[in-house]
Amino acid sequence: MSSPAIQAQAVHKWFGQLHVLRGVSLDVAAGEKVVVLGPSGSGKSTFIRCLNGLEAYEEGRVLIAGADLKGPKKEAEAARRKTGMVFQAFNLFPHLTVLENCTLAPIWVRKVPRKQAEEEAMALLERVRIAEQARKHPAQLSGGQQQRAAIARALAMQPEIMLFDEPTSSLDPEMVGEVLQVMTELALGGMTMVVVTHEMGFARQVADRVAFMDAGEIVEIAPPEQFFTAPQQARTREFLSKIL
Repeated sequence: MSSPAIQAQAVHKWFGQLHVLRGVSLDVAAGEKVVVLGPSGSGKSTFIRCLNGLEAYEEGRVLIAGADLKGPKKEAEAARRKTGMVFQAFNLFPHLTVLENCTLAPIWVRKVPRKQAEEEAMALLERVRIAEQARKHPAQLSGGQQQRAAIARALAMQPEIMLFDEPTSSLDPEMVGEVLQVMTELALGGMTMVVVTHEMGFARQVADRVAFMDAGEIVEIAPPEQFFTAPQQARTREFLSKIL
């Protein structure tokens, strides 16, 4: 048996006196799609940022394909390189074109020759259906186009795992669908994904499991059909009653 793609074991995180994550554990198999739901302040975004080392955690372990995020430097770096991250706020470099945003890390981190990096980036921009925007700067794109560019940029590092932190929450409603379509295609292609989102339709259609977080804990996790039609925990039922 190979190791799970992600193993989070009793992860605790504090911000000063605030205990944000309270022993969160989650295994994600290779190719599995897990959607994380929960109210604002429940620890969802903090948890997903702990999965690729963007946020330091005080207790517990996170292993990516068996490599420890807090292990020796080479092991930790190898773990981080296996994950790609897409943020709520796009985080594209405004002074670079879309193509340059997608080639920067492959050239400097993966040491890919520029011509090859540009060819790979154009293929990815074609995949997310914004190849015609390659020479534009982020400010010239719609929000949906910027988020698709951010997805292409993350994929340019050839990650084994994609993490999404509320990728549609800052988009106008008419732009949400185009981003979710790209994410759905990525999921159907077999990518391992952990997605923090409020998009219930995506969770129902794409997730293998849905996790509900509240007060820094995973309260319940189940396949979508069971999660949405027969939740076991009162806190889950209360949350769903307010959003469905």
